[in-house]
Amino acid sequence: MEQPNKNIKLVSNKNSRVILPNILTLVGVCIGLSSIKFAFDGNFKLSIIAVIVAGIIDGLDGRIARLIKGTSKVGKELDSLTDVISFGVAPAFIMYFWALSEIGRLGWLVSLIYVVCVALRLARFNVTSEEESSWKDNFFEGIPSPAGGILVLMPLIYSYSEIQFFNLNNNILVPILFITISILLISKIPTYSFKKIVVPRSTTIFLLFVVILYFGLLLVYTFNTLIISGVVYLLIIPISATHYLMINKKNKTKNENIDHHEDVL
Repeated sequence: MEQPNKNIKLVSNKNSRVILPNILTLVGVCIGLSSIKFAFDGNFKLSIIAVIVAGIIDGLDGRIARLIKGTSKVGKELDSLTDVISFGVAPAFIMYFWALSEIGRLGWLVSLIYVVCVALRLARFNVTSEEESSWKDNFFEGIPSPAGGILVLMPLIYSYSEIQFFNLNNNILVPILFITISILLISKIPTYSFKKIVVPRSTTIFLLFVVILYFGLLLVYTFNTLIISGVVYLLIIPISATHYLMINKKNKTKNENIDHHEDVL
């Protein structure tokens, strides 16, 4: 009886391996576009959930592509275009239908500024991501577009949460929040990318527990969890910036010492 060939691979052609990540990306853009339809129909809860699901898919498609070695330039450009729709255009329309339309042309102007900043942020990311790999890959310049898309939805999410400590004036808060997030998107403030986290083998089970716990809370207490997550993320931004400056200073000192020794020799 002939033995099966152990060298057979399920997928050996890279053109085949890029299909799955690209399909996920396209599913994400469909969900992002659907969030606009939900908001237009007045179903803002579903529109929020659609943006969150699009964000989860956005976090998975790139990792799956790298895992199965199915990355491609087409996938990279497609991912950026998807981000503009799902985390730029969609949140802008959702918030315009919910609150910004009440302040007239100023509301539309604020929406346009936000979408343009998302596009600029992604264009800069595409350029900088082609540079050589280094410790800086652990940080983004400015906040990423998925985070920006969810942060601008915070007033809407807050209105559905059980955490009601303040009565918000959305006609003032929403435009200010849009401009603030727009600035953070195109800024060069270092923020954690969470792409190359090294987890010790001994703590893997605890990390899995935390992830499962978080998604459990997200399913049961969706809007409360999102509000708390948004506040925590905003508080982490100055921490990440400080951490970046410390590492950068340490590396500069190390390089200066190396150059000094070379000059002496």
